[in-house]
Amino acid sequence: MRGGSRKAIGVFDSGIGGLTVVHEITMRLPNEEIVYLGDTARLPYGTKSPETVLRFLRENLEFLKRKNVKMIVVACNTASSVALPKLLEEECMPLVGVLLPGARAAARATRTKRVGVIGTTATIRSGGYEDALYALDPAIKIWSRACPLFVPLVEEGWHEDEITRLTAMRYLDSMAGFDADTLVLGCTHYPLIKSVISKVVGEKVTLVDSAHETAAEVERVLVKNDLRSDLDRPGSITVYVTDIPYLFKEVGERFLRREMEHVERIDLETILVNGSGE
Repeated sequence: MRGGSRKAIGVFDSGIGGLTVVHEITMRLPNEEIVYLGDTARLPYGTKSPETVLRFLRENLEFLKRKNVKMIVVACNTASSVALPKLLEEECMPLVGVLLPGARAAARATRTKRVGVIGTTATIRSGGYEDALYALDPAIKIWSRACPLFVPLVEEGWHEDEITRLTAMRYLDSMAGFDADTLVLGCTHYPLIKSVISKVVGEKVTLVDSAHETAAEVERVLVKNDLRSDLDRPGSITVYVTDIPYLFKEVGERFLRREMEHVERIDLETILVNGSGE
């Protein structure tokens, strides 16, 4: 029988963006098996109510638990900000979101105690990053801005495009007057346009990549719970989606930065009703 350390890490997102988190995990922990669930049939979570996001989160966690995973990563900023705190009260399994690792890194990085946060409309409206940053350091001042157009630009593959640069300039123009020295990329899509954002805000502003910080937190949790894989080979990545959008595999491979050998569409409702993980 396999030991707990050889079980997979479960990762889910409302769609494709969480694959940037998977990429960072594979860079830091190459021997870990990963099961990824993209709830593509019900995206975007950013336009849903907190109650609906919480219900989706519970269902996604249940699917991953039936895959016998050892921990679960909520690679969705919206779910991490509006629903994860409630789940942490209910679950015994180790859970890691993308919000708190990013907030901790920003609090460590800022020298002026002025931090910018960008994300989806729901993430910014939730105030999750603000709450986390204030809890870490009440003296921190925060500038925040929703940047919803970044998501379709990234998925279109326009990572270095002039349209992306102009969009970033429009979104981030007012941050210059705030004089932030640190900017949190509070959406898993945004790391793919990190170079454009950096050019717009200037090299003196430290960019906090929540995907990178989340991978570091995953490693810490695995070590703490003695769950780190002892496999002597690279781990595999199994991808499930609740719908297969056009070009999912092509776009997903840009996020993952490697080939996706297999993407399986599942009927989540039927699986949960039937009581099976298959």
